[in-house]
Amino acid sequence: MKKKLRQLLIGCIAFIVFIWVGVPTPVTAGPIQLNYANFPAAPTFPCVQMERWKNEVEKRTNGKVVINTFPGGTLLDAKNMFDGVIAGQADIGCLCMAYQPGRFVVTNATSLPLGIPDAGVGSRVLWDLYNKYKPEAFAKVKVLTMFTTAPSNIMSSKPVRNIDDIKGLDLRASGGAAQILKAWGANQVGMPMSATPEALQKGVVQGLFSSIEVMKDYKFAELCRFVTMTNTVIYPFAVVMNLESWNSLPEDVQKVFDGMSTEQAEWTGNYMDNHVKESMDWSKKEYNVEFIYLTAEQKMRWDNMLKPITDKWIQDAQKKDLPAEAIVQDIMALVKKYFK
Repeated sequence: MKKKLRQLLIGCIAFIVFIWVGVPTPVTAGPIQLNYANFPAAPTFPCVQMERWKNEVEKRTNGKVVINTFPGGTLLDAKNMFDGVIAGQADIGCLCMAYQPGRFVVTNATSLPLGIPDAGVGSRVLWDLYNKYKPEAFAKVKVLTMFTTAPSNIMSSKPVRNIDDIKGLDLRASGGAAQILKAWGANQVGMPMSATPEALQKGVVQGLFSSIEVMKDYKFAELCRFVTMTNTVIYPFAVVMNLESWNSLPEDVQKVFDGMSTEQAEWTGNYMDNHVKESMDWSKKEYNVEFIYLTAEQKMRWDNMLKPITDKWIQDAQKKDLPAEAIVQDIMALVKKYFK
C-alpha cells in the first residue's frame, strides 16, 4: 500500500513539473534601444539637437523607444560616420556633409556662396532641396532630418578690416571653405575643431573660419579677440539611420520619426541662430571681442571674388549629369522664399 502511495505521489510531482516546464514563461518586451552617434563635443549645437530629438522621440513613443546618445566621436568619428551607420556600427549618425564635398554633391550645393543669411533659412532650404532631388548618395540610409550652421565668419587673433588684411593669413577651416579662403588670399589649414585652440596658442593658425557659436562653445573668444562679419557660407549636416534598423521599427514608431523631420530641421536652425546671438553677446561681455562689419561696398567686393566658385561647381556637377543650374536656381528661390 505504501509503495503504491509513493508511486502515485512521484507521478503527481512529475506531472506538475511537466506542466510547469511546458508552459512558456511570459516575457515582458523591453523598449527598442537605438544608438545615436555624433562627432562634436556634447555642448555644441549638433549634439544639443541630438538630445532634443532623443527626448522628443522617447516622449512621443511613450517610452517605447530609448535613444542612447554618443557625442564627441565616442562611437563613430566625423570621418567614419556615414559608412559606420551604413555598416550598422551605429543605428543613427549625424554627419557634416561639407567634410566630403565630392560625395554629397547636391546637398553640398547649399554651402556655395549663394547668400543664405542664417541657419533658420539654411536648414529649411537644405531640407527642401534634399526632398526634391533625393540624391543617390543617400540610397543606403534612411534620412531623418537635415540642418545647417549659421554663416561663416573670420575669427582671428589680429584684426581683418579689409581684403588686404586677410592675405596670407593661416585660418582653420574645413570642406568647401578652402576655396573661399583661397579666393580671398588666405591659407586654409585643415584640422579638427578640438585641435584648433592649441594651434592658435602655438601660432600654427591665426584664426578660423566658421560660424560664431564656437566663440563660446570652444572658448575661442579667449584667443580670437576679433571677428570679421563676412556672413559667407553655411555648413550642411544630415542625420541618417541604418536601413535595417529603420525597417525593423514598428510602423507607429516610423511615423513618429517621419513626423519630426521638418520640425527638427526648423528647430535646429532656430536654435543655432539664437545661440550665435548668445555667443556674440558673451564674447563682447567676457573678452571685449571686437566685431568688424564690412561696408556694403566691401561686402560686394568680397562676394564678387567668390562667384567663380559657383561657376566651377556648376561645370563639375554637369559633368556628373546633375541639373546643376536648376539646383543653384532652386537654392536661390528657396532662400528668397524663407528669408522674410
